[in-house]
Amino acid sequence: MAKIFEATIVSIGAQAPEMITEANMLILFGMEAPVDLADYCYKISNKDLFGSIQVGGRLVIDGVEYPITAVGSVVEQNLSALGHITIAFDGSTEGTLPGTLHVSTAISPVVQLNSLVQLFTY
Repeated sequence: MAKIFEATIVSIGAQAPEMITEANMLILFGMEAPVDLADYCYKISNKDLFGSIQVGGRLVIDGVEYPITAVGSVVEQNLSALGHITIAFDGSTEGTLPGTLHVSTAISPVVQLNSLVQLFTY
């Protein structure tokens, strides 16, 4: 597997952990997250993407792997331009929204300040 993205969580919005526990979604945003969305986001240190995000690749959070099951049509564009990506932990094989990355998991991730978020492709 080749690493195509890596970022560290540098800030956690007040409502961001609830998005994981209640909606099974993790919202990442670069440092320029809009004020009205910042409470729901995990801000990340980097938005540089070095390859294509593909089904069958892996999202890795603090060493825990989540297989990628669907990639929305603007995921790569949003991540590169804004550091923004919505990750749905639902295992869906069809992208529901253009900016959503779907992954498979049996348990919701624990994301903390300084957590490492990576994307890998084959």
